[in-house]
Amino acid sequence: MAPVIESVTAAAYRIPTDAPESDGTLAWNSTTLVVCRLTAGGISGVGYTYADASVAPLVEGVLAPSVEGRDALAVTAAWDAMVAAIRNLGRPGLCSHAIAAVDTAAWDLKARLLGVPLVVLMGARREAVPVYGSGGFTSYDEERLRGQLGGWVAGGIPRVKMKVGRDADSDAERVAAARDAIGATAGLMVDANGAYSRKQALAMAERFAQYGVTWFEEPVSSDDLEGLRLLRDRAPAGMEITAGEYGYDAFYFRRMLEAGAVDVLQADATRCAGYTGLARVAELTAAHGIGLSTHTAPALHAPACCALPGIRHVEYFHDHVRIEETLLHGAPAPVQGQLRPDLSRSGTGLDFDDDAAQEFLVPPEAV
Repeated sequence: MAPVIESVTAAAYRIPTDAPESDGTLAWNSTTLVVCRLTAGGISGVGYTYADASVAPLVEGVLAPSVEGRDALAVTAAWDAMVAAIRNLGRPGLCSHAIAAVDTAAWDLKARLLGVPLVVLMGARREAVPVYGSGGFTSYDEERLRGQLGGWVAGGIPRVKMKVGRDADSDAERVAAARDAIGATAGLMVDANGAYSRKQALAMAERFAQYGVTWFEEPVSSDDLEGLRLLRDRAPAGMEITAGEYGYDAFYFRRMLEAGAVDVLQADATRCAGYTGLARVAELTAAHGIGLSTHTAPALHAPACCALPGIRHVEYFHDHVRIEETLLHGAPAPVQGQLRPDLSRSGTGLDFDDDAAQEFLVPPEAV
């Protein structure tokens, strides 16, 4: 008889950044991690999302009753039940974050129950997945910008991404400094987080091209599909236009693909309802002949990205790398610019360190 899901719990942790951070449209000084645990047959699975602390009571109050008592091996059936449970709350936004935390824990639990690595359970396509170093926040001075991006390249990551859009007048100078720090051959990517207008973004694309920028992420708002298509059609040769990190469901991604808005689609399993949601996005991009790059949460994405089709790379995001290296035993480190799942560990290979996380716990009464 298949084991059933006995309990679903969640907790939120708020971790300060190591310095003030900002991009083209937002500034922050902490990151909130919501961790979910599912238990069945004496085994626990762990999943998580990066979201507001209010996701934790949403998991326990709304999603847990729809999942507890279900076959622990029937993960997609549990996912369908969660989507049905939040019908009147809205699919995009925090509900999708909550589903993501439970779904990633459910996949981890299933693989652990079967005693296999998650990448094997999902059907491995590759042994490792490329990463790009991501940070270069607009709040950084030039010295820190150079040190971070140059350090990644020196450590074997052959491509890096920086934030732009906070101050358009200084952006080209910052990009020039980044190019100088990483050398002539490393890949250089920029992310405006939708800060530019259409005409402004076109002008900046021409300026960035002088420094060998090959990836222009969200040059305009990701909701401006016509603007993204304009940039895609008119950007300098060799510069890819990308977006999608704010997508929560398949309908969002389908609209972006049908509009011809991007050269490479981005998706985030912690936002688009977990591994099950991410797999659906990968099917869409494969059908459209478009590459897929995952957004942030590198330790979570690595095993799935070694199994899904059309994966370009995983974002090795500074904030989440710090958190995952500190609080998750088994978080993989890049070797020669790639993350490689540990096939000696079942599930995702990640174990959450409750003791180390205790100082960051958001008390339930404070949510």
